[in-house]
Amino acid sequence: SVTLSNPVEKVAYLVVFHILFVLFVWTYWKSIFTLPVQPGKKYHMSYADQERYENEERPEVQRQILAEIARKLPVYTRTGSGGIRFCDRCQLIKPDRCHHCSVCAVCVLKMDHHCPWVNNCIGFSNYKFFLLFLAYSLLYCLYIAATVFKYFIKYWTGELTNGRSKFHVLFLLFVAIMFFVSLMFLFGYHCWLVSRNRSTLEAFSAPVFQNGPDKNGFNLGFVKNLQQVFGEEKKLWLLPIASSQGDGHFFPMRALCEAQNPLLANEEQWEDDGIDEEPHGSGEASSLAIERET
Repeated sequence: SVTLSNPVEKVAYLVVFHILFVLFVWTYWKSIFTLPVQPGKKYHMSYADQERYENEERPEVQRQILAEIARKLPVYTRTGSGGIRFCDRCQLIKPDRCHHCSVCAVCVLKMDHHCPWVNNCIGFSNYKFFLLFLAYSLLYCLYIAATVFKYFIKYWTGELTNGRSKFHVLFLLFVAIMFFVSLMFLFGYHCWLVSRNRSTLEAFSAPVFQNGPDKNGFNLGFVKNLQQVFGEEKKLWLLPIASSQGDGHFFPMRALCEAQNPLLANEEQWEDDGIDEEPHGSGEASSLAIERET
């Protein structure tokens, strides 16, 4: 078997290994067992509204019914046709960035994707844990590859004579490098998504606002985008502890941050925009009304 001649070096290797292993297992456990957060009760249709909606056969009237219900809710994104986002399976008005997961059979707040690695839906409640899981998995694979590489050199130069040790060294190095490369691309892609404040679903299909699709609608700048996922307490960023901002039902938007005169907002304009087609320039006034409600 392979041993280290320096006891201090051996202890250091074991300490680092166990720290990475604990963090890897912790983040993986949190990603699996943190259940996706579903929209609150106020987004669900009442029995009377549900009956009225289902009994109505005219699509334009159904759209008006949804708009009436959505007046009191801080929802800003729309369907591709400009209508209110409604889930007929869960019978609720979808909050911004919320999507229905066909695997979990529920609507998930800020849904990113359904991950087969953790057999769970990745969304607002566990996206930070999933990112940390990828990061610590990457470091874990890199650590194993780095510590095994010197024994691979010994194998290559013929210094390893034990046949079983040769197999272990080759297998560990191959598996560690293979997972490291795959995780590097996946983690890098999600880092890019976080820097732009997008989910995987939003990267493939831009969210639609009242003034049309905007892939950067939730982009608040690099620092604020990080804080959306990891929180303002930097000491908690690397720990699998819930610290994401908000409750998953409402997210600050770029249009809100760029608005110049919040005194122009009024609730009547928001209500009119919810039912009728929006006139040119109404998106800014509507967004300001949403900001006041939240």
